[in-house]
Amino acid sequence: MLAARIRSGLVETEHQGVVSAFDSNGQLIAWSGDLDRPFYLRSSAKPFQAFVTLEAGARLNPLQTALAAASHDGFPAHVSIVKSILEEGGLTEDHLQCPPDWPLGARARDRLNREDHTGPRRLWHNCSGKHAGWLRACQAQGWPLDNYLSPEHPLQRRIVDFVTEIGETPAAPVGVDGCGAPVLRTTARAMGLMFSRLATEERFHMVLDAMHTYPALVSGVDNGDTSIAIATNSAAKRGAAGCIGIGVRGLWGVAVKAWDGNDTVAALAAAAVLLALGAVSDAGLAQLSATSSPAVLGGGAPVGSFEPRLELTWS
Repeated sequence: MLAARIRSGLVETEHQGVVSAFDSNGQLIAWSGDLDRPFYLRSSAKPFQAFVTLEAGARLNPLQTALAAASHDGFPAHVSIVKSILEEGGLTEDHLQCPPDWPLGARARDRLNREDHTGPRRLWHNCSGKHAGWLRACQAQGWPLDNYLSPEHPLQRRIVDFVTEIGETPAAPVGVDGCGAPVLRTTARAMGLMFSRLATEERFHMVLDAMHTYPALVSGVDNGDTSIAIATNSAAKRGAAGCIGIGVRGLWGVAVKAWDGNDTVAALAAAAVLLALGAVSDAGLAQLSATSSPAVLGGGAPVGSFEPRLELTWS
């Protein structure tokens, strides 16, 4: 079990899942749950997709790299940087193949509603930075732009091969993600290994540095992965349906999947693993408090909290 939700003194819900932690040598050091049950990486794959984007020749600065690895909330800063990725390649919003959407972040949506916008845009989709980076990679390689989301496209084949390599587990057969891109298979064993390599291998330093330096660009201001990246020396990446991965610089990789898809529980469990590893300083504890024990509300006031129920096995 990862966590329980306590409302007015009663256990209201219990949440099952799996976690893994790997050290800098790629060795499994702690876990809970079924390490080999498959699931989709969803947006937790974005650090590795961003690496392939850079390796393929997309010339992105650190701010743009953060957006290439982002599930952004859709604030003006996010949208402006995505536009810069496109414009530097002579591209426009029309080249994006993610679906038109409203911003992922509630406050960003509220802002647009106050401005009387009448319809969604591709730029506002939380994956627009990833798609813009992919387009720049295709330009650098001379690959076609019109079918860059096809599983048979050279970019997507390169991503599948790379994620298979670093996770030592086949990332295919792929599914279809919410943004229309191929979504990759994984397990907690593979995902934890991948994030340990993100944390420790020199080739990933540009992605790790950008994600840790600009966590609010990778996500938003009130999200669990943002809080974790600020509270620890890490890059953290949430994915839809209760998935999150963390690479603690030079030390550990952590993977969490909540089987009921609860993102709050996944972030809470990730924080619990980091606390158990000693990855959170005294200064970071306050930053992590809302993630490690989020409040349960009744009538707009706290009446309980989500509490960790994680029991790790140590190797």
